[in-house]
Amino acid sequence: MTMGTPATAGVADWSLTLDGEVERPVVLDWAAFNALPMRDFETDIHCVTKWSKLGTRWRGVDIDVLVELVRPAPEARFVLAKADGDYTANLRLADLTAGQAIVAVGYEGAPLSAEHGGPARLVAPRLYFWKSAKWLRGLHFSQFDYKGTWEKLGYHNYGDPWKEQRYR
Repeated sequence: MTMGTPATAGVADWSLTLDGEVERPVVLDWAAFNALPMRDFETDIHCVTKWSKLGTRWRGVDIDVLVELVRPAPEARFVLAKADGDYTANLRLADLTAGQAIVAVGYEGAPLSAEHGGPARLVAPRLYFWKSAKWLRGLHFSQFDYKGTWEKLGYHNYGDPWKEQRYR
């Protein structure tokens, strides 16, 4: 299983699929995604390996914009983030909305590098950073909480850093 292999394709080949239990599934290419409203997002991030980085600065599309675009069904309370390398991360929709998370294309004032998950990654700072999938390719909205890559390997299903929810 490959966990953390960046895409070999550039932005010309990048797309983001928003699907699942939604009124309007959509696939956004790089130009369409970048035409959406962007915002700056400053937050602390926490790694499961017991380090934190305070005051990181990101730029991207708020998850609320994407939710409004596809309009998930009321029962779709979960999101499975899908990324290159068959990586997935499961999250509660409530942890992504209300201004809490973005799909980032910029970091610290520059375009998001491949090292940091570029061209686009999820940034969901309420949870351990393994939930913020690098090299993002899709968000699947569902009534089911499908386990992500690390959760299948024994990591905690939720991953709250303040409760130190690292492992099952």
